[in-house]
Amino acid sequence: MPMGHTATAQAGSGGLTATEHRLANGLRVVLSEDHLTPVAAVCLWYDVGSRHEVKGRTGLAHLFEHLMFQGSAQVKGNGHFELVQGAGGSLNGTTSFERTNYFETMPTHQLELALWLEADRMGSLLAALDDESMENQRDVVKNERRQRYDNVPYGTAFEKLTALAYPEGHPYHHTPIGSMADLDAATLEDARAFFRTYYAPNNAVLSIVGDIDPEQTLAWVEKYFGSIASHDGKPAPRDGSLPEIIGEQLREVVFEEVPARALMAAYRLPNDGTRACDAADLALTVLGGGESSRLYNRLVRRDRTAVAAGFGLLRLAGAPSLGWLDVKTSGDVEVPVIEAAIDEELARFAAEGPTAEEMERAQAQLEREWLDRLGTVAGRADELCRYAVLFGDPQLALTAVGRVLEVTAEEVQEVAKARLRPDNRAVLVYEPTVPTETVEEPTEDLESAATVEASDENEETAK
Repeated sequence: MPMGHTATAQAGSGGLTATEHRLANGLRVVLSEDHLTPVAAVCLWYDVGSRHEVKGRTGLAHLFEHLMFQGSAQVKGNGHFELVQGAGGSLNGTTSFERTNYFETMPTHQLELALWLEADRMGSLLAALDDESMENQRDVVKNERRQRYDNVPYGTAFEKLTALAYPEGHPYHHTPIGSMADLDAATLEDARAFFRTYYAPNNAVLSIVGDIDPEQTLAWVEKYFGSIASHDGKPAPRDGSLPEIIGEQLREVVFEEVPARALMAAYRLPNDGTRACDAADLALTVLGGGESSRLYNRLVRRDRTAVAAGFGLLRLAGAPSLGWLDVKTSGDVEVPVIEAAIDEELARFAAEGPTAEEMERAQAQLEREWLDRLGTVAGRADELCRYAVLFGDPQLALTAVGRVLEVTAEEVQEVAKARLRPDNRAVLVYEPTVPTETVEEPTEDLESAATVEASDENEETAK
């Protein structure tokens, strides 16, 4: 196996390091030692998500994520879950617009087991993929859609706003969960072709973080993954570029049985991996990142027109990111009252920019979030994979904190002035079909909304 190279994180990331390696079949391997606790995280990112799907087959990437837990040549049925959990580990898999990932956190002495399991399904899933597992997981995913999207208050908000913000035919127009019709239409041969196209070592990044011996770990990776054949037939994802500004306010009103009126909006923001995206993240943190933010103070504390108000960033690399505004109204307050106050606050922020205190607080908040993520073996493994797959360089994960701290107040004001405008948003208004209640509704977790996962549903099928 060719030797890799090492990079050390900038100050602020605790001196974390990572080394990179590549197998002859194209699999990229990233290692990061951390001997604080006797555990190791294994994270495998495949460069495939809902943006790679074609019309009529939406939801296939997520359906296939479920199928990856249905057995392989050496592991029958639900064995992947049983073996990892029996060894004291935890695991899951998720699908988003831009990738599918699988991950385990294991006691150090069980690391080899996790690597063997991931290699077995990468190399031999088709040996176990049959009509029974296909139908089983099709039903599980359809039920997940009912439980998480169709039959819960505001459950389809993210799907509706995404469809508004990205035009018909755009690769991000549909969300990873897919439609019921397309899930019904997917065939076993569709699944097999999907695996052959995307589940190849040269379309994946494997990161291993924690209490590891790098030499032994690399030997195991070579032993279990080295003989898996590469595949060169993957089509490039469709172009996700769009104009910086939508150009008009897009709007949809939804009448549903929800506990309170809601105003949600998606603003088109800079692509992930850019300094402007970091500036946008800081702007949204000042405006709506927690109970000290401007919108929370204005709507919830001062005006008392809302019970919840948040503004978060969904970072996307292959398309414009989304600034997600989520406000639940208080009592019988009408949405136009809320909307006028929001526009007033955004206009004031665009004209004046953040104060020095707000910049310091926002940068500290994002720094803490980043360091918390990099401080866990699972979080660091995931970020190393993310930067390797989406930006070609896992080392960028270790320097992300420094880049956020370099952004100036002027850059934050500039991105707010350019992007946080009424003609650059898709708006979703929820009007209750029953009398409203003053109910505390949590703001949407963007990462959860943009990803769908496997573990709970697979465990259900094993019972």
